[in-house]
Amino acid sequence: MTDLVWIDHALVGARPQVVGALLRYFRDLDMAEEAYQEACLRALSHWPRNGPPRDPAAWLIMVGRNVTLDQVRRTSRQQPLPDEDSLSDLEDAEGPMAERLDAGEYRDDVLRLLFICCHPELPATQQIALALRIVCGLTVPQIARAFLVGDSAMEQRITRAKARISADRLPFEPPGAVERLERLGVVAAMLYLLFNEGYSATGEAVADRLPFCDEAIRLVRLLLRLFPAEPEIMGLLALMLLQHARHPARFDAAGNIVLLEDQDRSRWNPSMIAEGMALIDKAFRHHRPGSYQLQAAIAALHARARRAQDTDWTQIDLFYASLEQAEPSPIVTLNRSVVLAKVKGPEAALALIEPLATRLDGYFHYHGARGAYLRQLGRLREARVAFDRAIACARTAAEAAHIRQHLDLLEQKAGLAD
Repeated sequence: MTDLVWIDHALVGARPQVVGALLRYFRDLDMAEEAYQEACLRALSHWPRNGPPRDPAAWLIMVGRNVTLDQVRRTSRQQPLPDEDSLSDLEDAEGPMAERLDAGEYRDDVLRLLFICCHPELPATQQIALALRIVCGLTVPQIARAFLVGDSAMEQRITRAKARISADRLPFEPPGAVERLERLGVVAAMLYLLFNEGYSATGEAVADRLPFCDEAIRLVRLLLRLFPAEPEIMGLLALMLLQHARHPARFDAAGNIVLLEDQDRSRWNPSMIAEGMALIDKAFRHHRPGSYQLQAAIAALHARARRAQDTDWTQIDLFYASLEQAEPSPIVTLNRSVVLAKVKGPEAALALIEPLATRLDGYFHYHGARGAYLRQLGRLREARVAFDRAIACARTAAEAAHIRQHLDLLEQKAGLAD
């Protein structure tokens, strides 16, 4: 691993702690984020030359704080600085601040940052987008793709959220137990979007975005320690672990996508699967099934099957039916159609997704699935049109290459028919 790669990983991993601590100090979201960026610039300059610090997060907090205070002094020479007490208690700036990453103060800083971004006075879409940007450091295009909206629309959404926090002077104190529980669902949704941003990466982006999965899992573990009896958080962690366990088998040597049914299951991570299985079993004993638990139960059924042909598709279809009731979504319905094709055939699957045509017209996976069902039904001309549309909607070269494989099979089938 080169110095720059290591530094990039260190900066990304430390971001929640650093921004959270700087927010506690400056009590201003923009200032905390700018201080973090300034500290990152200093790290890129100093760390390759002087070597990494013992605790990168503590170094970034100290440098970000000092650089920003110097800037404040230069721009406010005619105004006295606020009293130190009015900014924050900075007793943790030296010794205790250098605690290990999962220490108590890191936990409090990160949770404060998460729950402020997910404040109930902000619309839910703004809460999640802001948290993805501020806490996790995703770019605006990455967040826009997760929400299926344009970059400019997402930029405006994040800007409005930050302006609302600033204008309304939303409290920067960590919320109490009741408030935390009320906001927990939004925080969980944000972390799952973060995980999916890493999990859905293909091609050259896999190495760069895979740390999103690790960071999301780490933050959910943090939530579970605070809410140890909350079954949906258990389900969320189980879902992430069961999905992430498949990573070594999801791409071939050339970086092409390998479908679940074609994956070498011996390459799946057994320890992650075992932990995910234990978590979902524990969650279901609470008898309060939610969407994350249902999705984790589906993933667990895939993990239990030693071979693709051993998969209990009927039970998976029942879980998807429950999921559609718990969380109606065109994406859930599209995913269920894949299962329905196994249970009742491609005609039933196609009928299920046809009403989604308008809502998912720009969605790669919709057209790919529709093309597959049409091909299975022998409607080759329509299948070719659907696959062409899927390629037009592909976000990566790997996705486009996957559909071209379907087109090649289609051409072979058409040639045989001729």
